[in-house]
Amino acid sequence: MKTSSLFSIAVLSLICTVSVAQDRDRDRDRNARPATRDRSPPAQVLDQRFNHNRSYPARGAMVQDLPRGASVIRYRGSPYYFHGGAWYQSQGPRYVVVRPPIGIVVPFLPSFYTTLWIHGAPYYYADDIYYTWAPERNGYIVTDPPADAETSATTPESESEIYVYPQKGQTEEQQATDRYECHRWASDQAGYDPTQPPSEIDAVTAKSKRANYRRAETACLQGRGYSVK
Repeated sequence: MKTSSLFSIAVLSLICTVSVAQDRDRDRDRNARPATRDRSPPAQVLDQRFNHNRSYPARGAMVQDLPRGASVIRYRGSPYYFHGGAWYQSQGPRYVVVRPPIGIVVPFLPSFYTTLWIHGAPYYYADDIYYTWAPERNGYIVTDPPADAETSATTPESESEIYVYPQKGQTEEQQATDRYECHRWASDQAGYDPTQPPSEIDAVTAKSKRANYRRAETACLQGRGYSVK
């Protein structure tokens, strides 16, 4: 009898151990599954305003991790995260895609943007956000949309119309710097700036200058390690 009782106790102990282990595994799987879903890319929204034609993460989308290379931009004591024209803010252990506050300043524009001229002043547009250059702050400030932007904006040919792909792992900030510097250099070489309002030159001369500008810009970017299409 004593041997039988000991055997029964051992069997019950083994069953309890297996049950606890199975419960622990189920809990671990249950906790792991949401994290896997969170890491899937957020839904993309195509921005076609002003022929911008670029896709961005949907506002309100949650992500487990920030995009690699995201920049931290502080505004009134709160950190925001900027990458590829999209803005993020922390929410618990995750991050949510948000609209940036008016007045926040970013040191560089996204790699792709559209230049708008509204009442003689340049605005830079990406992901339904308008930026203007703030020289006193050495950066681009998020600003209110001009009241009549839809009807008064003109979109001269800009450097955002070409597609540039980094081949040496350049960061987003480095890409923006290289594109701006190549744009300035190409403008000086060609005597033509596509981000400025159309000048009083004939169509044939303008076409020739645009072609020279594009060749100079492409050569500059390729020399810095980019593929240009």
